[in-house]
Amino acid sequence: MKLSILMPVYNEEARLGEALKQALAVDYPCEIELVVVNDGSKDRTAEILDNCDDPRLQAFHHAKNAGKGAAIRTAVGSATGDYMVILDADLEYDPKDIPKLLGPVLDGRAKVVYGNRSFGGHAAFSFWYVMGNKGVTLFANVLFNSYIGDLETCFKLMPLDLYRSLNVKSKGFGMEAEVTGKLLRRKNRPYEVPISYTARTREEGKKITAMDGIEALLILMRERLRPVPKQR
Repeated sequence: MKLSILMPVYNEEARLGEALKQALAVDYPCEIELVVVNDGSKDRTAEILDNCDDPRLQAFHHAKNAGKGAAIRTAVGSATGDYMVILDADLEYDPKDIPKLLGPVLDGRAKVVYGNRSFGGHAAFSFWYVMGNKGVTLFANVLFNSYIGDLETCFKLMPLDLYRSLNVKSKGFGMEAEVTGKLLRRKNRPYEVPISYTARTREEGKKITAMDGIEALLILMRERLRPVPKQR
């Protein structure tokens, strides 16, 4: 089995070097590749990527910023793994948790695995951020008669071909809701494992906003109303 770790990056020069170092230092239970997409950064992101000579890393560059969903679409198009997982470059998620996500897959217990954040301790920078996340997750559970704990988690591990078949169109953070909505509509219930999480503040570069939460609700409603696609 080969795992493709997909990393979208936008103006993360202060954290990118450490993010690459951490991701490549983990003792994974399988072969991996790290596919990084510089989404039109205006800082030293491109330079940092060009100076990384690890053979497991592939770097791609967008001329203009197009959003997280667009960056992942580029990464998915070039990835060569059997499975994929997204890892942001902001150091909020710990790549040491990725082997925990792989466990249920390697054991044959699951095909789709989500990392579930507890939002305890230093895991959230604001009350409203946590409530927004929980509200979007609750909305999805009601719509699809499911019970998942963390819809907006970055750590979504699944077969690469499955992600490609979802045909995700959202260019920004709405991709998280679109992916989950499409999985739940197909009766693909994610297996969840607990992960660590350290949120950063707005001053430190946090990018998601309340408007992204509203967009997520609209996307979930859209996906619930669409017919289930025929499985090939």
